[in-house]
Amino acid sequence: MELKETRIRAITNLYYSNTKIQELLVNFSKNREVVPRYFEGFGKRPDTIQYNSDVINLVKKGATSFHASEELWEDPLKINSDLSQGEINKLRKGWDLLIDIDSPFLDCSKIAAKLIIEFLEQRKIKSYGIKFSGSKGFHIIISNKSFPKEFGEFKTKDMFPEWPRAICQYILNRIRHDYNKRVSEMNIDLESFGKRTNSKIEDLTESLCPECGRPAKRGKITILKCNSCHMQIERKDYKLTKRRLKCLSNDCAGILEAKESKDYSYCEYCSMSNWDKSGKRETEKFQEEVSANKFGSLDLVLVAPRHLFRMPYSLHEKTALASIVLSKEELEDFDPKFADPMKLKIKDFVLDCEEGEARNLLFEALEWKKGQEYSEKKYENKLYENREYSEINPANITEEMFPASIKKLLKGLEEGKKRGLFVLITFLRSLNFSIDYVYLKVREWNEKNKPPLREGYLKGQIEWHFKQKRKILPPNYDNESFYKDLGLIEGKQKVKNPLVEVLRNIRN
Repeated sequence: MELKETRIRAITNLYYSNTKIQELLVNFSKNREVVPRYFEGFGKRPDTIQYNSDVINLVKKGATSFHASEELWEDPLKINSDLSQGEINKLRKGWDLLIDIDSPFLDCSKIAAKLIIEFLEQRKIKSYGIKFSGSKGFHIIISNKSFPKEFGEFKTKDMFPEWPRAICQYILNRIRHDYNKRVSEMNIDLESFGKRTNSKIEDLTESLCPECGRPAKRGKITILKCNSCHMQIERKDYKLTKRRLKCLSNDCAGILEAKESKDYSYCEYCSMSNWDKSGKRETEKFQEEVSANKFGSLDLVLVAPRHLFRMPYSLHEKTALASIVLSKEELEDFDPKFADPMKLKIKDFVLDCEEGEARNLLFEALEWKKGQEYSEKKYENKLYENREYSEINPANITEEMFPASIKKLLKGLEEGKKRGLFVLITFLRSLNFSIDYVYLKVREWNEKNKPPLREGYLKGQIEWHFKQKRKILPPNYDNESFYKDLGLIEGKQKVKNPLVEVLRNIRN
């Protein structure tokens, strides 16, 4: 046993012997699925704790931390992966909104947490809880009681994970620009960071669409000049070839030559750009800024069925720090040393709230989501208008037709398995494979993962995708977090989406 592990086990035994800590964990566990974590991994699911003795008995068996569900259940022990969505909804009492701020840089996490709090308070939400994750992040929680029991024709409790995911995406969209700006003010040495992470400086910056707030794409404007009459034109995303272009002037027999190129920004969803053929530019609307997300991997959308998070005042097995609850004022000057498990001041994480306090936040998020889905649908229709995926017969498709990226994915992953699962499910479903086939391929893939994802999580994700009225296309290749970061591709791809490669193979 390593010295660090021995030390943490000693701290763990002493820490959890405190009856106040035991009582706090038991009280927070009410109606939640609770899973202990050991050095080797998580314990069995489903599980819960009901008595102080449950805590200490699990610790004696080697438990180092405790993780709870965002969802609240009538009886957590009745949860199993064989339940239908209707049965799950009947068993679910509700859900707390848990915003998971996960960054390798504590300062970036702190900035994000403060911005989110400002955003919530602007919407008159005061009953929120803040806690340190135990490492380099924070959790912010809003009680299920803050949301209306029903909204429109839907029961709020049944709309997990769709509604909390929409809220988190909405918040991220609204704070992103300020997040980038505040991280930029930290005066990060981009050149040094780029060398350390093997990243180009231009990959550490971004511009946001002024219409929808999505990160804009970059393109090149090439200036072509006639070698005879000196006529000058601009071309967007011009590809240099050996073919020579004639001057556009009727009175000139000269040749257009590429003289220089410059960057421009555009939104593929809103069709907004700071360049058009008339030469009109709105450069101020697409301002280049440090992409704090590249530094901090701000992840607010890790909302999934049976998702677990570290319980308040649970220890972190890597840092031996406690996941302590903080006030807004304490967040400002927070230092990890304040989370020393032997020097704690206990506070409530989930606060009493006024019923319906977060109603406006829910309304705003759902309306924003509608707008996002509309623009995405327009973009997809435009991108794939000549490709009728709905008519694809999966019987005509073999795995040999799959692109290299998907074949590599099917060999299994060690990191990023949830992102890999999203790519695999959306890819197979977009090709009209049956749910049974998707189950089969996903399970085969999962057996190759190290370690594999839990069966219940796989089932929940597949069922969620198949109940959507509209197929979700797999991410495009230029979405680095799904392909490049997972090691599935290298360099620039010849096509935009893995589906395009399959269609070409079908035609051939």
